[in-house]
Amino acid sequence: MASRTFRFSVGLGGAASRDEWRKKAQQAEDLGFDVVTVPDHLGMISPFPALITMAEATNRVRVGTMVLDGAFYRSAWLARDVASVAQLTDGRFELGLGAGPDFAKPEFEALGLPFPSGRQRIEHLRDLLVEMKALFAGDHQPPVHDHIPLLVAGGGDRLLRVAAEHADTISVAGIPVDAEIDSDETGDAALARRAQFVRDAAGPRFPDIELGLTVQAVEVKGHGEVDLTLPRMFQPHLTDPQLRHLPGFLHGSPRTIADTLRHYRAEYSITHFSVNETQMTALAKVIEELR
Repeated sequence: MASRTFRFSVGLGGAASRDEWRKKAQQAEDLGFDVVTVPDHLGMISPFPALITMAEATNRVRVGTMVLDGAFYRSAWLARDVASVAQLTDGRFELGLGAGPDFAKPEFEALGLPFPSGRQRIEHLRDLLVEMKALFAGDHQPPVHDHIPLLVAGGGDRLLRVAAEHADTISVAGIPVDAEIDSDETGDAALARRAQFVRDAAGPRFPDIELGLTVQAVEVKGHGEVDLTLPRMFQPHLTDPQLRHLPGFLHGSPRTIADTLRHYRAEYSITHFSVNETQMTALAKVIEELR
């Protein structure tokens, strides 16, 4: 089977104006990214209007959510908005969904909603996916003419099983590693275990799945100090040197990192890499090496 093409996604956290949203999307397109995404949290811009604005400002790059908190939504309501965005972006929309993280509890409280357990949130996500697929397969309005790619992001076993059953792209995040790290092999082994878990859970579907990795930091030699906020959030018990052995921490020269990504593709079938905008220009140097 031929290797999948690499795809790179960048998450844009915010902008002060419509013009700034447009310029950020244009910059990402110029740097070679394939997808620009926005998150889904109270206190931030509503994702769908931002995505339409960025699609209108660009020519090639796709737009998506990274990720909608599935626990906030009901299938018919979300299906309407998803189909609308797909139509208004000329089919360049990719739907990213998650079950909802534990740190989202204050958002539920602000909305006056009970905060479901992790198991309940994942079960709701599964039901949401099944019901939306059924709606899109029927006489849905607005009509869905083409398949809308679905990305599910997360790291736990239960969530990855749901993703393996339904998603087009699975972005693995927060891969745990042992605190006693003394070589790069430890992080690599953790990544291998997660990739194999998805492969086993997907079974015959696996060749049709685009497997991805949420990149927590990109440290390119000579590019300045790296932002460790995201890897510290996922692994607060690790020291800064230990963080550099995480599977989602890319470090070295652009060529070295490019070789690492080629290794991930060859060994684990990982071809989709997502970063936040603080890592965008650093990863762009790697994209140049790969294209």
